[in-house]
Amino acid sequence: MEWETVIGLEVHAQLATQSKIFSGAPTAYGAEPNTQACAVDLGLPGVLPVLNKEAVRMAVIFGMAIEAHIAPYSVFARKNYFYPDLPKGYQISQMDHPIVGIGHLDIDVDGITKRIGVTRAHLEEDAGKSLHENFHGLTGIDLNRAGTPLLEIVSEPDMRSAKEAVAYMRKLHELVRYLGICDGNMQEGSFRCDANVSVRPKGQAEFGTRAEIKNINSFKFVEKAINHEVERQIELIENGGRVVQETRLYDSIKDETRSMRSKEEANDYRYFPDPDLLPVIIDEDFKAQIKAALPELPEAKKQRFKADYSLDEENATILISSRQLADYFETVVKASGCEAKLCANWITGDLSAALNKASLEITDSPVSDERLAGLLARISDNTISGKIAKQVFEELWQSTASADEIIAEKGLKQITDTGAIEAIIDKIIADNQGQVEQYRSGKDKVFAFFVGQVMKAMQGKANPAEVNKMLKEKLQG
Repeated sequence: MEWETVIGLEVHAQLATQSKIFSGAPTAYGAEPNTQACAVDLGLPGVLPVLNKEAVRMAVIFGMAIEAHIAPYSVFARKNYFYPDLPKGYQISQMDHPIVGIGHLDIDVDGITKRIGVTRAHLEEDAGKSLHENFHGLTGIDLNRAGTPLLEIVSEPDMRSAKEAVAYMRKLHELVRYLGICDGNMQEGSFRCDANVSVRPKGQAEFGTRAEIKNINSFKFVEKAINHEVERQIELIENGGRVVQETRLYDSIKDETRSMRSKEEANDYRYFPDPDLLPVIIDEDFKAQIKAALPELPEAKKQRFKADYSLDEENATILISSRQLADYFETVVKASGCEAKLCANWITGDLSAALNKASLEITDSPVSDERLAGLLARISDNTISGKIAKQVFEELWQSTASADEIIAEKGLKQITDTGAIEAIIDKIIADNQGQVEQYRSGKDKVFAFFVGQVMKAMQGKANPAEVNKMLKEKLQG
């Protein structure tokens, strides 16, 4: 039997507010346990939550970016359940009236664009964290995360493969970082997802029973967890078993999912409107202000890069992958005055390779946009060759000097004196008569040998265009 996979994702994006969603406690990551939670976060009696307007603003920004319906009236509800890191016994979330309604996001997989529906995106507070290390036989509780604002983005079950799920999650990740509403740091848990996975016979309209894989915090693990779960469900059904609705955990070491608990339905949470929080009213003026301040979105920027700078799809896609990288590129183009293609090739090539090797983001690059622009300007005006430029780039990476300072200090300026180049060419032709005969008998590949010899003799500082031109003239006799 041929099976079809059905996947929906619930992505939790931690909003980049300075304080928590219902209290003034800070949200900074990495503090000592239980040092960033106040009485509201701890659920102490006699305190009341106060909604952080910035979290609402960020949710609306996201909604507009995915062309979603922004609810003029939304309500916070209490989601009741017991867990050790939830001292209140309930989580403040949204149920019937989320702040962001139906929207969509387009993904590209194998050259095909597919639209993924977004069912809703609602605001909620995060819970605390259970600690097991250093607590032999016990569990520690850290409530620093309690009350941290989350935007839970729920997709339609529109994805049909783990590859599509990863593409969707990457697109969301790119978008929330672009919008500046989430830092997207997956290692710190700022961006994570639950994957709802089911299988059904191909052609069947009815969905199969789904299992939810909780808290996956890397693109790699999303793909592996879904693929494993699909295989598990198909094998189970084909052996006469049945899939039960449950929550599962992904074990990346064993590369398998395993049962965590039976899946609770919404009714089990006994949602009801939070009596301590008023409904949120969003008027047209508020939406107009946010719309006017929206940045250029990734897809629009990619199309502009292709049109204005004549970039190919691959380079444009890489350069818009983060807002900071796109800004870096545009600054280099403007400051260097070079062709955009040269700038794009250096940024997606040598610079990206160096950043990857050093595990650095573009914002941490030792070579600033202005300094790289200085280097590219010297390539463009033929002060240095492309080969020498790589040597200068390594110096830029290691120092704070400018490209001009390095070129002057190291004596790397390109030799354009045709007399000097001609003298070297004459000597090399005289010393390699065998290769000259081969070239003149039609073996064009030998030409590269002569170019290499000339560049070696001139320590890579000869103008390549001039070398090529003069060599051809000399070899043709």
